[in-house]
Amino acid sequence: MATGTRLRPVGDQDVRLRHRVVHGYRRAYRTAGEGPPVVLIHGIGDSSATWAELIPGLARRYTVLAPDLLGHGASDKPRADYSVAAYANGVRDLLGVLGIERATLVGHSLGGGVAMQFAYQYPELTERLVLVGAGGVGREVNPVLRAAALPGAELVLALLSRPAMRRPARLVIELMRLLDSDLGQDAPDLLGLVDALPDARSRSVFVRTLRSVVDWRGQVVTMLDRCYLTQGMPTMLIWGSRDGVVPEAHAHRAHAAMPGSRLEIFEGAGHFPFHADPARFLALVEDFIETTPGAEWSAERWGELLRGGRFGTPVAEVDSAYEVVVERG
Repeated sequence: MATGTRLRPVGDQDVRLRHRVVHGYRRAYRTAGEGPPVVLIHGIGDSSATWAELIPGLARRYTVLAPDLLGHGASDKPRADYSVAAYANGVRDLLGVLGIERATLVGHSLGGGVAMQFAYQYPELTERLVLVGAGGVGREVNPVLRAAALPGAELVLALLSRPAMRRPARLVIELMRLLDSDLGQDAPDLLGLVDALPDARSRSVFVRTLRSVVDWRGQVVTMLDRCYLTQGMPTMLIWGSRDGVVPEAHAHRAHAAMPGSRLEIFEGAGHFPFHADPARFLALVEDFIETTPGAEWSAERWGELLRGGRFGTPVAEVDSAYEVVVERG
Protein backbone atom coordinates (compact mmCIF):
# COMPACT_ATOMS: atom_id res chain seq x y z
CA MET A 1 0.00 0.00 0.00
CA ALA A 2 1.22 3.51 -0.70
CA THR A 3 2.88 5.15 2.31
CA GLY A 4 2.89 8.73 3.42
CA THR A 5 -0.77 9.25 2.56
CA ARG A 6 -2.53 11.48 5.07
CA LEU A 7 -5.67 9.72 6.22
CA ARG A 8 -8.78 11.80 6.90
CA PRO A 9 -10.76 10.66 9.96
CA VAL A 10 -14.29 9.66 8.96
CA GLY A 11 -16.93 8.67 11.48
CA ASP A 12 -20.29 6.96 11.07
CA GLN A 13 -21.95 10.35 11.42
CA ASP A 14 -20.14 11.53 8.27
CA VAL A 15 -21.78 8.84 6.12
CA ARG A 16 -24.97 10.49 4.93
CA LEU A 17 -27.94 9.02 3.10
CA ARG A 18 -28.82 11.40 0.29
CA HIS A 19 -31.29 11.45 -2.58
CA ARG A 20 -31.32 12.58 -6.19
CA VAL A 21 -34.16 12.35 -8.69
CA VAL A 22 -33.06 10.67 -11.93
CA HIS A 23 -35.57 10.10 -14.76
CA GLY A 24 -38.31 11.06 -12.33
CA TYR A 25 -37.41 8.43 -9.73
CA ARG A 26 -35.80 9.06 -6.36
CA ARG A 27 -32.39 7.40 -6.05
CA ALA A 28 -30.95 7.02 -2.56
CA TYR A 29 -27.23 6.69 -1.92
CA ARG A 30 -24.69 6.88 0.87
CA THR A 31 -21.57 8.94 0.36
CA ALA A 32 -18.54 10.11 2.31
CA GLY A 33 -14.92 11.10 1.88
CA GLU A 34 -12.76 12.76 -0.75
CA GLY A 35 -10.39 11.44 -3.38
CA PRO A 36 -10.61 8.92 -6.23
CA PRO A 37 -14.19 7.58 -6.54
CA VAL A 38 -15.10 4.08 -5.32
CA VAL A 39 -18.63 2.81 -6.02
CA LEU A 40 -20.07 0.02 -3.83
CA ILE A 41 -22.93 -1.96 -5.40
CA HIS A 42 -25.05 -4.21 -3.17
CA GLY A 43 -26.81 -7.47 -4.02
CA ILE A 44 -30.44 -8.44 -4.58
CA GLY A 45 -32.86 -7.56 -1.78
CA ASP A 46 -30.10 -5.64 0.00
CA SER A 47 -29.21 -1.94 0.21
CA SER A 48 -26.28 0.40 0.66
CA ALA A 49 -26.55 -0.26 4.41
CA THR A 50 -24.70 -3.53 3.84
CA TRP A 51 -21.49 -1.49 3.35
CA ALA A 52 -21.97 0.64 6.50
CA GLU A 53 -19.03 -0.88 8.37
CA LEU A 54 -16.66 -0.35 5.43
CA ILE A 55 -17.57 3.12 4.20
CA PRO A 56 -15.84 5.13 6.97
CA GLY A 57 -12.58 3.25 6.42
CA LEU A 58 -12.63 3.63 2.64
CA ALA A 59 -13.64 7.28 2.95
CA ARG A 60 -10.31 8.08 4.61
CA ARG A 61 -8.73 7.95 1.15
CA TYR A 62 -11.54 7.91 -1.40
CA THR A 63 -14.85 9.42 -2.37
CA VAL A 64 -17.19 6.54 -1.56
CA LEU A 65 -20.58 6.22 -3.25
CA ALA A 66 -22.93 3.39 -2.27
CA PRO A 67 -26.26 3.59 -4.11
CA ASP A 68 -29.51 1.88 -3.22
CA LEU A 69 -30.29 0.28 -6.57
CA LEU A 70 -33.69 1.15 -7.99
CA GLY A 71 -36.32 -0.93 -6.20
CA HIS A 72 -34.08 -1.41 -3.16
CA GLY A 73 -33.55 0.34 0.16
CA ALA A 74 -34.75 3.94 0.21
CA SER A 75 -34.86 4.28 -3.59
CA ASP A 76 -38.18 4.34 -5.44
CA LYS A 77 -39.74 1.01 -6.41
CA PRO A 78 -41.59 1.63 -9.68
CA ARG A 79 -42.81 -0.90 -12.21
CA ALA A 80 -39.66 -0.84 -14.29
CA ASP A 81 -36.83 -2.78 -15.93
CA TYR A 82 -34.84 -4.58 -13.24
CA SER A 83 -32.36 -6.36 -15.46
CA VAL A 84 -28.60 -6.32 -14.87
CA ALA A 85 -28.13 -4.05 -17.90
CA ALA A 86 -30.76 -1.60 -16.60
CA TYR A 87 -29.02 -1.47 -13.23
CA ALA A 88 -25.71 -0.73 -14.98
CA ASN A 89 -27.43 2.11 -16.82
CA GLY A 90 -28.79 3.41 -13.52
CA VAL A 91 -25.32 3.47 -11.96
CA ARG A 92 -24.00 5.30 -15.03
CA ASP A 93 -26.76 7.90 -14.80
CA LEU A 94 -26.23 8.49 -11.07
CA LEU A 95 -22.49 8.97 -11.64
CA GLY A 96 -23.33 11.47 -14.38
CA VAL A 97 -25.68 13.42 -12.11
CA LEU A 98 -23.00 13.55 -9.40
CA GLY A 99 -20.25 14.57 -11.84
CA ILE A 100 -18.14 11.42 -11.38
CA GLU A 101 -16.25 10.66 -14.58
CA ARG A 102 -14.48 7.37 -13.72
CA ALA A 103 -14.54 5.04 -10.75
CA THR A 104 -13.42 1.79 -9.17
CA LEU A 105 -16.45 -0.50 -8.84
CA VAL A 106 -16.94 -2.96 -5.97
CA GLY A 107 -19.92 -5.26 -6.54
CA HIS A 108 -21.38 -7.97 -4.31
CA SER A 109 -23.54 -10.86 -5.56
CA LEU A 110 -26.01 -9.36 -8.07
CA GLY A 111 -24.03 -6.14 -7.64
CA GLY A 112 -20.96 -7.99 -8.93
CA GLY A 113 -22.87 -8.84 -12.07
CA VAL A 114 -23.96 -5.20 -12.33
CA ALA A 115 -20.35 -4.03 -11.92
CA MET A 116 -19.17 -6.42 -14.63
CA GLN A 117 -22.00 -5.33 -16.93
CA PHE A 118 -21.11 -1.68 -16.24
CA ALA A 119 -17.49 -2.34 -17.22
CA TYR A 120 -18.69 -4.06 -20.40
CA GLN A 121 -21.11 -1.28 -21.35
CA TYR A 122 -18.96 1.63 -20.16
CA PRO A 123 -15.30 0.58 -20.09
CA GLU A 124 -14.24 4.19 -20.50
CA LEU A 125 -15.85 4.97 -17.11
CA THR A 126 -14.31 2.00 -15.26
CA GLU A 127 -10.91 2.09 -13.58
CA ARG A 128 -10.95 -1.19 -11.64
CA LEU A 129 -13.28 -4.03 -10.69
CA VAL A 130 -13.67 -5.81 -7.36
CA LEU A 131 -16.16 -8.69 -7.65
CA VAL A 132 -17.37 -10.22 -4.38
CA GLY A 133 -19.29 -13.50 -4.51
CA ALA A 134 -20.47 -12.24 -7.86
CA GLY A 135 -23.35 -13.67 -9.86
CA GLY A 136 -23.12 -14.41 -13.55
CA VAL A 137 -20.20 -16.85 -13.56
CA GLY A 138 -22.00 -20.20 -13.81
CA ARG A 139 -25.40 -21.85 -13.65
CA GLU A 140 -25.08 -23.11 -10.07
CA VAL A 141 -26.93 -21.09 -7.45
CA ASN A 142 -28.60 -21.95 -4.16
CA PRO A 143 -31.85 -23.96 -4.61
CA VAL A 144 -33.69 -21.43 -2.43
CA LEU A 145 -33.14 -18.75 -5.08
CA ARG A 146 -34.17 -21.12 -7.86
CA ALA A 147 -37.39 -21.82 -5.97
CA ALA A 148 -37.95 -18.10 -5.39
CA ALA A 149 -37.93 -17.57 -9.15
CA LEU A 150 -40.85 -19.99 -9.67
CA PRO A 151 -44.46 -18.90 -10.22
CA GLY A 152 -46.19 -18.16 -6.95
CA ALA A 153 -43.04 -16.91 -5.22
CA GLU A 154 -44.74 -13.60 -4.42
CA LEU A 155 -47.39 -15.43 -2.36
CA VAL A 156 -44.76 -17.37 -0.41
CA LEU A 157 -42.79 -14.20 0.30
CA ALA A 158 -45.98 -12.46 1.42
CA LEU A 159 -46.65 -15.33 3.81
CA LEU A 160 -43.12 -15.15 5.22
CA SER A 161 -43.48 -11.41 5.79
CA ARG A 162 -46.43 -11.85 8.14
CA PRO A 163 -45.59 -11.27 11.81
CA ALA A 164 -46.76 -14.77 12.70
CA MET A 165 -44.23 -16.27 10.28
CA ARG A 166 -41.22 -14.20 11.33
CA ARG A 167 -40.40 -16.42 14.29
CA PRO A 168 -40.57 -19.75 12.35
CA ALA A 169 -38.43 -18.23 9.58
CA ARG A 170 -35.87 -17.09 12.13
CA LEU A 171 -35.86 -20.53 13.74
CA VAL A 172 -35.16 -22.20 10.38
CA ILE A 173 -32.28 -19.83 9.67
CA GLU A 174 -30.91 -20.29 13.18
CA LEU A 175 -31.10 -24.07 12.72
CA MET A 176 -29.04 -23.77 9.52
CA ARG A 177 -26.45 -21.86 11.52
CA LEU A 178 -26.40 -24.41 14.34
CA LEU A 179 -26.01 -27.25 11.83
CA ASP A 180 -22.98 -25.38 10.45
CA SER A 181 -24.36 -25.37 6.91
CA ASP A 182 -22.78 -23.10 4.31
CA LEU A 183 -25.95 -21.02 4.04
CA GLY A 184 -26.02 -20.79 7.83
CA GLN A 185 -22.75 -18.84 7.77
CA ASP A 186 -24.81 -15.84 6.65
CA ALA A 187 -27.69 -16.24 9.11
CA PRO A 188 -27.78 -12.58 10.28
CA ASP A 189 -27.67 -11.31 6.69
CA LEU A 190 -30.39 -13.73 5.57
CA LEU A 191 -32.64 -12.50 8.36
CA GLY A 192 -31.96 -8.95 7.22
CA LEU A 193 -33.03 -9.79 3.68
CA VAL A 194 -36.32 -11.27 4.95
CA ASP A 195 -36.97 -8.07 6.93
CA ALA A 196 -36.14 -5.95 3.86
CA LEU A 197 -39.28 -7.14 2.03
CA PRO A 198 -42.06 -5.68 4.19
CA ASP A 199 -44.58 -4.81 1.48
CA ALA A 200 -45.96 -6.07 -1.82
CA ARG A 201 -43.98 -3.59 -3.92
CA SER A 202 -40.65 -4.62 -2.35
CA ARG A 203 -41.47 -8.28 -2.88
CA SER A 204 -42.47 -7.67 -6.50
CA VAL A 205 -39.17 -5.92 -7.22
CA PHE A 206 -37.24 -8.76 -5.57
CA VAL A 207 -38.97 -11.39 -7.69
CA ARG A 208 -38.71 -9.38 -10.93
CA THR A 209 -34.99 -8.81 -10.33
CA LEU A 210 -34.39 -12.43 -9.43
CA ARG A 211 -36.22 -13.73 -12.50
CA SER A 212 -34.04 -11.57 -14.72
CA VAL A 213 -30.99 -13.59 -13.65
CA VAL A 214 -32.28 -16.93 -12.26
CA ASP A 215 -34.82 -19.56 -13.30
CA TRP A 216 -35.62 -23.05 -11.97
CA ARG A 217 -32.45 -24.44 -13.56
CA GLY A 218 -30.12 -21.83 -12.06
CA GLN A 219 -28.44 -18.63 -13.26
CA VAL A 220 -29.37 -17.60 -16.78
CA VAL A 221 -26.96 -14.68 -17.18
CA THR A 222 -23.26 -15.27 -17.74
CA MET A 223 -20.30 -12.94 -18.04
CA LEU A 224 -17.83 -15.69 -18.96
CA ASP A 225 -18.32 -15.18 -22.70
CA ARG A 226 -17.08 -11.58 -22.40
CA CYS A 227 -14.48 -11.93 -19.64
CA TYR A 228 -11.65 -11.67 -22.16
CA LEU A 229 -12.57 -7.99 -22.53
CA THR A 230 -11.22 -7.35 -19.01
CA GLN A 231 -7.69 -7.66 -20.36
CA GLY A 232 -5.99 -4.51 -19.10
CA MET A 233 -8.75 -3.91 -16.54
CA PRO A 234 -7.39 -4.40 -12.99
CA THR A 235 -9.75 -6.96 -11.44
CA MET A 236 -9.86 -8.61 -8.03
CA LEU A 237 -12.17 -11.47 -7.06
CA ILE A 238 -13.09 -11.99 -3.40
CA TRP A 239 -15.06 -15.05 -2.29
CA GLY A 240 -15.97 -16.91 0.86
CA SER A 241 -14.87 -20.55 0.90
CA ARG A 242 -18.28 -21.49 2.32
CA ASP A 243 -20.44 -19.35 0.09
CA GLY A 244 -23.80 -21.12 0.13
CA VAL A 245 -25.33 -18.84 -2.52
CA VAL A 246 -22.68 -18.68 -5.26
CA PRO A 247 -20.14 -21.50 -4.78
CA GLU A 248 -16.41 -20.89 -4.47
CA ALA A 249 -15.86 -22.84 -7.70
CA HIS A 250 -17.25 -19.81 -9.54
CA ALA A 251 -14.39 -17.70 -8.18
CA HIS A 252 -11.79 -20.00 -9.71
CA ARG A 253 -13.74 -20.17 -12.95
CA ALA A 254 -13.88 -16.39 -13.22
CA HIS A 255 -10.22 -16.05 -12.22
CA ALA A 256 -9.20 -18.38 -15.06
CA ALA A 257 -11.36 -16.46 -17.54
CA MET A 258 -10.21 -12.95 -16.56
CA PRO A 259 -6.63 -12.23 -17.68
CA GLY A 260 -4.43 -10.88 -14.90
CA SER A 261 -7.11 -10.98 -12.20
CA ARG A 262 -6.35 -11.45 -8.51
CA LEU A 263 -8.17 -13.99 -6.37
CA GLU A 264 -8.67 -13.82 -2.60
CA ILE A 265 -10.53 -16.54 -0.70
CA PHE A 266 -11.84 -15.88 2.81
CA GLU A 267 -11.60 -19.27 4.52
CA GLY A 268 -14.71 -20.13 6.50
CA ALA A 269 -16.65 -17.11 5.27
CA GLY A 270 -20.02 -17.32 3.53
CA HIS A 271 -21.62 -15.11 0.89
CA PHE A 272 -20.72 -11.90 2.77
CA PRO A 273 -16.92 -12.01 3.28
CA PHE A 274 -16.85 -8.26 3.92
CA HIS A 275 -19.05 -8.86 6.95
CA ALA A 276 -17.07 -11.90 8.12
CA ASP A 277 -13.73 -10.04 8.14
CA PRO A 278 -14.22 -6.34 7.34
CA ALA A 279 -10.67 -5.37 8.35
CA ARG A 280 -9.11 -7.80 5.89
CA PHE A 281 -11.57 -6.82 3.18
CA LEU A 282 -10.82 -3.12 3.64
CA ALA A 283 -7.07 -3.73 3.57
CA LEU A 284 -7.34 -5.79 0.38
CA VAL A 285 -9.42 -3.19 -1.45
CA GLU A 286 -7.18 -0.33 -0.40
CA ASP A 287 -4.03 -2.22 -1.39
CA PHE A 288 -5.56 -3.19 -4.72
CA ILE A 289 -6.45 0.40 -5.56
CA GLU A 290 -3.11 1.80 -4.42
CA THR A 291 -0.99 -0.77 -6.29
CA THR A 292 -2.80 -0.85 -9.64
CA PRO A 293 -3.09 1.94 -12.20
CA GLY A 294 -6.58 2.63 -13.48
CA ALA A 295 -7.49 0.96 -16.77
CA GLU A 296 -6.72 2.93 -19.91
CA TRP A 297 -9.49 2.53 -22.49
CA SER A 298 -9.33 3.27 -26.17
CA ALA A 299 -11.75 2.49 -28.99
CA GLU A 300 -8.89 1.01 -30.99
CA ARG A 301 -7.87 -1.40 -28.23
CA TRP A 302 -11.51 -2.35 -27.55
CA GLY A 303 -11.96 -3.17 -31.23
CA GLU A 304 -8.83 -5.32 -31.23
CA LEU A 305 -10.10 -7.34 -28.27
CA LEU A 306 -13.50 -7.84 -29.90
CA ARG A 307 -11.98 -8.91 -33.20
CA GLY A 308 -9.61 -11.26 -31.41
CA GLY A 309 -12.59 -12.97 -29.80
CA ARG A 310 -12.88 -15.27 -26.85
CA PHE A 311 -9.83 -17.49 -26.25
CA GLY A 312 -8.11 -15.70 -29.11
CA THR A 313 -10.48 -17.21 -31.68
CA PRO A 314 -11.09 -14.68 -34.47
CA VAL A 315 -14.62 -13.38 -34.81
CA ALA A 316 -16.56 -15.20 -37.52
CA GLU A 317 -18.55 -13.58 -40.30
CA VAL A 318 -21.97 -14.91 -41.27
CA ASP A 319 -23.16 -14.48 -44.84
CA SER A 320 -26.76 -14.17 -46.01
CA ALA A 321 -27.12 -17.95 -46.22
CA TYR A 322 -25.98 -18.26 -42.59
CA GLU A 323 -22.79 -20.03 -43.58
CA VAL A 324 -19.97 -19.26 -41.18
CA VAL A 325 -16.78 -18.03 -42.81
CA VAL A 326 -13.84 -17.75 -40.42
CA GLU A 327 -11.89 -14.55 -40.80
CA ARG A 328 -8.30 -15.23 -41.82
CA GLY A 329 -5.16 -13.19 -41.81
